[in-house]
Amino acid sequence: MEGYISDYLIRQQQMLAALPTRQLSDLITLFRKAWEEDRQIFVFGNGGSAANASHFITDLSKGASDKMSKRFRGMSLNDNMAWMTALGNDYAYEDIFVRQLMNFAQPGDLMMTMSVSGNSPNLVKAVDWCRTNGVHSVALVGGQRGRLAEMADTVVAVDDTHYGRVEDAHMSICHLICYAFMELNEAI
Repeated sequence: MEGYISDYLIRQQQMLAALPTRQLSDLITLFRKAWEEDRQIFVFGNGGSAANASHFITDLSKGASDKMSKRFRGMSLNDNMAWMTALGNDYAYEDIFVRQLMNFAQPGDLMMTMSVSGNSPNLVKAVDWCRTNGVHSVALVGGQRGRLAEMADTVVAVDDTHYGRVEDAHMSICHLICYAFMELNEAI
């Protein structure tokens, strides 16, 4: 068991060390621009990525906002279960995010999704809608990259296919974004 744990942690450390710092800096700049322009920020995913989306938007809209001169306007599209189930039931599961974006998103807003595979039909459909409606799309994906990496305006790929490690790396990226604002405030 100790060998397994040691190997897992070594792979996790290597993956985190290989994250593209230039791309992460550019990603933080995108969030800063959305904040400066008072744009709405939408975040969502499936499974563990849904939990990461909720966690991230909480940290951004509460924690980071507490350190800034004005608030971030962020929303996790995973957090209204009644709406999600109504959309899935009345339309299709692949519509649960795009239909919410249709109600709220405006040209110039920022959307970020997370997916290890990069191929979830509901995420692909939402990114496609964003492309045709002037919403900047960000995709955090795993090593397979998938369709999201071909479609999103901004892509950060974590070079691994292990769901746990990639989801952990995505959450590390989310924390990095939030803590850049919490610790550097408006200096970034």
